[in-house]
Amino acid sequence: MSVQENIRRLDSRGVPVREIARQLGVSRASAAKYAGQEDFSPAPPVLLARPGASVLTGFEHIIEAWLGEDQRRNGKQRHTAKRIFDRLVDEHGYTATYSPVQRFVKKWTARHRQAGEGFTELVWPAGTVQVDFGQAEAIIAGIRQTLHIFVVTFPFSNMRFVQGYLGETAECVCHGLRSVFEHIGAVPRHMVFDNATGIGRRVGAKVVETKLFGAFKLHYRSESRYCNPYSGHEKGNVENAVGFLRRNLMVPEPEAATLAGLNEVLMARCDALAGTTHYRKGLALGELFAQDVAASLELPGIGFDPVRYESRKADKTGNLLIDGNTYAAGPSFHGRSLTVGLRHDVIEILDEHSEPVRSFPRAFGHQTQTIFDPASLVPLLVTKPGAWSHSQLRPLVPDMVRDWLDQATATERRRFFNAVDAAAGSAGFEAAVAAAETLLQRGDAPDMAMLGMLARRLADGTEPAAANVDLSVYDTFTTLNTATGEVA
Repeated sequence: MSVQENIRRLDSRGVPVREIARQLGVSRASAAKYAGQEDFSPAPPVLLARPGASVLTGFEHIIEAWLGEDQRRNGKQRHTAKRIFDRLVDEHGYTATYSPVQRFVKKWTARHRQAGEGFTELVWPAGTVQVDFGQAEAIIAGIRQTLHIFVVTFPFSNMRFVQGYLGETAECVCHGLRSVFEHIGAVPRHMVFDNATGIGRRVGAKVVETKLFGAFKLHYRSESRYCNPYSGHEKGNVENAVGFLRRNLMVPEPEAATLAGLNEVLMARCDALAGTTHYRKGLALGELFAQDVAASLELPGIGFDPVRYESRKADKTGNLLIDGNTYAAGPSFHGRSLTVGLRHDVIEILDEHSEPVRSFPRAFGHQTQTIFDPASLVPLLVTKPGAWSHSQLRPLVPDMVRDWLDQATATERRRFFNAVDAAAGSAGFEAAVAAAETLLQRGDAPDMAMLGMLARRLADGTEPAAANVDLSVYDTFTTLNTATGEVA
């Protein structure tokens, strides 16, 4: 039994306070206090002021004036506790520490908080998604790289989906949404975004969306809404999901041969979340997600093609500047007006008649070198073989081919590039160069007929691997005449 309980028990038996104190070994004051206390009902805790607050004596009215003036200022340009401390030191000779200032500001802010401040719990109907980007590392084709992870969540069921991209463009958003829509077999009725997803912005009551995303919404008949700037709490479900998916699906860093292969793995891992239980509703996510799907729209018969077309004029070398990076259409296209198709992973270059010219993997970030197709530069070297010494192709060919071309005459170079150009059209540039190297290793001249035939076999995989031939087997068919020294 506790000391207080023993005091109360002895007091109820009529034992004097002096005797209670002697028997229990406590002071008479303690015995009298607990014997005479009438109410033991629990009381709310009372926070006591920490000692040492007196160092602010004389400064309170200054701090309160600054904080009061802040109420009329922009929310981003108000005093912090640290700024108040610095001003007190610089302007008013304050010599104490920062902590009393911090506590005073915290109490003042709590006392003057408006009733409408704070956050409210939001209720999301079935068939609504929240969309956001995050970042995570993955290993693609053996190379570690930072991916922009595109996350789509259904707040009603807490079902979450993630896909990895190299950027955060409108093309990436539309491709990611289409991938999720087709995976679940439905189109959410409402989509919630913030201003950082690359497809639209909200400034006050005005929303401006990209032309591509506007077409995407028309295609799928879905509606969009944008959060207020810097208000992540308005789509807290997806904000939490970004961290959850990164920690649980991408630790350790996932590995795949291609980005498309990684996204297939991530989608399968997201499907496995359906078996988990909702943190509040107590039902399996898959059971709740069925309601999300039922409340959504049907998929259209044709999937939306997330591509953005723009017009570009090639410079005198046939290059185009696209999103800050240089792509080579080819010297023959210099000065011509071309069409560029921008996809989430590919840059397509079309001629004036919308016929394909070149296709490149899309580069994100700033690339210092021109992005080009080696085959596009070969025709120029046919007419200008002297440009070989400083050509962009020179570092791309094997050493043996490079050395041969360095020593070759202008006529030999012209014949060589003419043969490579013809072979690249059917077998590809890499196979054509590999065929040239093979011919040089054999001691043959890389003429057009031999190079083209060998390049096609290499491209088809029908050329047998070179091997060392053992000629000693032919010795069994020869005999030596020891008398004359002749071989018979």
